[in-house]
Amino acid sequence: MELRLPLEVAALLERLQARGYEAFAVGGCVRDALRGETPSDWDVCTSALPEETIACFPDCTVHRTGIRHGTVLVLFRGAGYEITTYRTEGGYTDHRHPDEVHFVRTLEEDLSRRDFTINAMAYNPQVGLVDPFGGQADLRSGIIRCVGAPEERFREDALRILRALRFAARLGFAIDPETEAAMFRQRDGLDCIARERIFTELKGFLCGAYVLPLLLEGCELLAQFLPELRPMFGHPQNNPHHCYDVWEHTAHAVDAVRPEPVLRLAMLFHDCGKPDCYTVDEQGVGHFHKHPQRSAQLAEAALTRLHCDNRTKEDVVLLIAWHDRLHHVSRATVGRMLAALGPRRAALLMEVIQADDRAKASAYAQSDAKDLAEARALLEQLLKEGFCLSRQDLNISSRELMELGASGPEIGRVQEALLREVQEGALENQAAVLRRRGKELLNG
Repeated sequence: MELRLPLEVAALLERLQARGYEAFAVGGCVRDALRGETPSDWDVCTSALPEETIACFPDCTVHRTGIRHGTVLVLFRGAGYEITTYRTEGGYTDHRHPDEVHFVRTLEEDLSRRDFTINAMAYNPQVGLVDPFGGQADLRSGIIRCVGAPEERFREDALRILRALRFAARLGFAIDPETEAAMFRQRDGLDCIARERIFTELKGFLCGAYVLPLLLEGCELLAQFLPELRPMFGHPQNNPHHCYDVWEHTAHAVDAVRPEPVLRLAMLFHDCGKPDCYTVDEQGVGHFHKHPQRSAQLAEAALTRLHCDNRTKEDVVLLIAWHDRLHHVSRATVGRMLAALGPRRAALLMEVIQADDRAKASAYAQSDAKDLAEARALLEQLLKEGFCLSRQDLNISSRELMELGASGPEIGRVQEALLREVQEGALENQAAVLRRRGKELLNG
């Protein structure tokens, strides 16, 4: 098995080998290269101790940030490479970080500490592929399998549970039954993981091309750190617009939207408030009045807890709050939506609504698609016309309103009234029209 290494990586390995040390590309870069992908970065492991590694690169800048765990970052020929000494790890009291690290001199000892077989392979041009745990076979078969005993791997680092989901969702691989069973048994360990690390893995998982079956089968793993999701599991809708329960609808809606974190997070949470809002009418039909507002509240709380950045959180919460407001499409409703969200978020909302519709009963798909197409056309038309997004876009100034007799807070009130009427299409944004209407508003 021969892999084509970048010239810089091959030269880096040769530099270490010329000093008498073993050196290999290792982990995810080998996995991706075997799949015919171009790795985003190349990690290197070596038999050299950290100080010995540094001595091999006297002409390079070296960052010692991870030296306690055996890793140094070497800036070599214009790029940064993490080089890590072969190591094994002690206990994992916090289920995340090793209590201690022991440097070892054999590659197989180092590979034995890694999470999954497909990540426990190493390569250099002289030796070829080193694969003591069957990673290449699992890669061909499409299997995520722990190195060694799964229970032990997840006790060491519970974040590996979410890494397994992310790899399966990204690659379309099946999770080995023994590995999967251990994931569920050890899921309490996720309670010890830093929330921001969980959020990073969650986004990667949600944006996987094969996320749908994992959402349906692994929902209890997600509920371990997102209890807001659990009430949706198996909750009936009893509504002719829906062919799935609330969680099944959610999973299909996530899968139906473009794999961008904001959009997939919005679909994950868009109906999480439904169980709290559920009522049944006299005909036995289920309703979820005001569920977007409740869902937005729950999503905001969950994303805050996960240390989500403010921009993403605001985007997701607004999209959820607005996802069910375009039932009766008109210039006025689309104008209000555009005024509240702005062009970027309005375009995202159209994607959210489309994904929501695609996860409903097919009998309603045609009419929903027609409404959405109409809303999109109106949105494009409004933007083409130079839609007023704020008072600054009105073709009447504060000075002109003062000349009409407005003063103090009255100026702002009139501007807001004019803006609202322009946005709803009741008034043209022309100077003469605005002056006339402003005068009417002032004269009461």
